[in-house]
Amino acid sequence: MSDAQYWIVVVDDDVANLLMAGNVMSKNGMRVTALKSGKALLEYIETKELPDLCLLDIKMPDMSGFETLMALRATQRGKELPVIFLTADESEETEARGLSLGAMDFIKKPFVPEILVLRARHIIDLVRLQRNLAHEVELKTEESHKFFVNIVSALAAAVDAKNIHTNGHSERVAKYSREIAKRCGYNKHRQNDIYMAALLHDIGKIGVPDSILQKPDNLTDEELEKFKEHTLIGARILESISEMPSLVYGAKYHHERYDGSGYPNGLAGENIPEQARIIAVADTYDKMSSRPNYQGQGKGNPRDGLEKGKGILFDPKFADIMLQMIDEGVII
Repeated sequence: MSDAQYWIVVVDDDVANLLMAGNVMSKNGMRVTALKSGKALLEYIETKELPDLCLLDIKMPDMSGFETLMALRATQRGKELPVIFLTADESEETEARGLSLGAMDFIKKPFVPEILVLRARHIIDLVRLQRNLAHEVELKTEESHKFFVNIVSALAAAVDAKNIHTNGHSERVAKYSREIAKRCGYNKHRQNDIYMAALLHDIGKIGVPDSILQKPDNLTDEELEKFKEHTLIGARILESISEMPSLVYGAKYHHERYDGSGYPNGLAGENIPEQARIIAVADTYDKMSSRPNYQGQGKGNPRDGLEKGKGILFDPKFADIMLQMIDEGVII
């Protein structure tokens, strides 16, 4: 990478220092912007493309270099700008304070031209390397996440396939749950966590006999107790995924009821983990809407089932959001 691609902003109230630094950098093929105050720098970065590096004098009238750097770091764009302090003060206190504020280096004045150029190149190359590595890590993380989602989706589909009535159930519940989370104002990361938990909420059914899952008639008391074990089986399976510990909550608690009458622990209200309360609404709605003979609550009109279950079976907040989605035609 050539020096011509380096862009440096020099901030100093002394015109002689600005000229000297500018000449040194320009002679080495670097682009230089000269500013005479901290205030001018703050205004500049708000309207211009961010430079590669800022050489910032410490002792300036009105706003010192320290004050300028603090103000810079308080802005969204200014957080990303690497700063080297220019100073004639060689005290340890000055250097310690500058580094604590986020400066990357110090250059003593009067500066040696060769040292100034080498330090600037070094800092810019280091920052670019860090950003490139961060970008590569982000890409790899995204690739890993997509791979994980594909595996989880395939696993959820395999579980759903154990019962002809649940084909596509987990995927639909996951989409409904993510939309509820989105409408609650949750960020993308949290939305994705809830989506993943919903995809795997029925994973424990892998340990329930097909004769129970596929039985067309009502389950006996003994069979019902066996069926209920899928929440605990699912929790045990997902406990092994240490990278996403919250996955357990969806599988274990999606059959808890808001009034405390659910299973496996009889939790009530906000004692039920939030993502499980979201999944419970989406899960029950999908069962009511896709299985006409579903034995659970709301048999007949799924919307009425959600309305009647508010505050009893479901968290009213999430039930209302689901009802809104139905009324808007987001869910058919």
